[in-house]
Amino acid sequence: MHGGEGPLALSCGEPSGIGPEISAMAWLRRAENGTPPFFLVGDPALTVERARAAGVDLTVAECDPTEAERLFSGALPVVPLERRLQNRPGMPAPENAQGVIESIDRCAGYVRDRQAAALVTNPIAKKALYAAGFGYPGHTEYLGHLAQTLFGESANPVMMIAGSELRTVPVTIHIPLHEVPAALTKEAIVETGRVVYAALKRDFGIAAPRLAISGLNPHAGEGGALGSEDGAVIAPAVSALVVEGIDARGPLPADTMFHAEARAGYDAAICMYHDQALIPAKTLAFDSAVNVTLGLPFIRTSPDHGTAFDIAGRGIAKPDSLIAALRMASEMAAHRAMSA
Repeated sequence: MHGGEGPLALSCGEPSGIGPEISAMAWLRRAENGTPPFFLVGDPALTVERARAAGVDLTVAECDPTEAERLFSGALPVVPLERRLQNRPGMPAPENAQGVIESIDRCAGYVRDRQAAALVTNPIAKKALYAAGFGYPGHTEYLGHLAQTLFGESANPVMMIAGSELRTVPVTIHIPLHEVPAALTKEAIVETGRVVYAALKRDFGIAAPRLAISGLNPHAGEGGALGSEDGAVIAPAVSALVVEGIDARGPLPADTMFHAEARAGYDAAICMYHDQALIPAKTLAFDSAVNVTLGLPFIRTSPDHGTAFDIAGRGIAKPDSLIAALRMASEMAAHRAMSA
């Protein structure tokens, strides 16, 4: 498992979104926010242009990863891509797609080669990548592919949304709501629980993680009166996790899982579908929640927001979630190094 000391590798993400400017602002606020050293894999000229357009006076230093930590205090270290990126704020350019993918690949490679402690990714625009032939639904699935091709390890990527008050994990993610019941299986819930439990121990330093497992239907099915999945699928999965020695409870009614007193009783909530997990997480920490991919042989975090094309280049984007992602990646790398 990879993770330890050293700077963080930050991918450029979609250049037409807010990635370039929040990367610059994260560096500018390094002292006041305790931002750990990082280097950006991107286009140095575009990064400076977009920062200036957003009213940010930025100094960059083109470098390789081995120089980044030394340079970080005086300039934003940028490891240049092989190709220039088109600077079109708010208007995705398909010709940038290969550069976006190159940035992710190289960042993961630097982690593999122990030139970076962890990978942090700026948001991507899936539609722009699809138009260029990108064959993966999103970041998470592509990182699972890189786990195999770069690290030689099979992976079962699991998405966690983590904030200071709540961590949530959806079992099913980007599928229509009407497809969720058929997609939920005992095996999928158990495997998600295993991945989350292991990550909480290894990457978050929690000695005895506690998992809360939501129901699917209102009132967790009301004893079968409001749906059979809670009793037929979710309850057996919870029992299987308990047999394995994992502290898991459920299925719990989702409408009573997320108030302060309930949150004090668990370390992560495993939910059955996308909005069930993301609504409470984003409500509690909209500007500072972090998207974490668990189950990989390397650490990956990301801001919990998209490309924000509508405000790109206007100087109003907030870097809070990226700063939180950088800090969390650094903390996770430290925990993983200690547990190795």
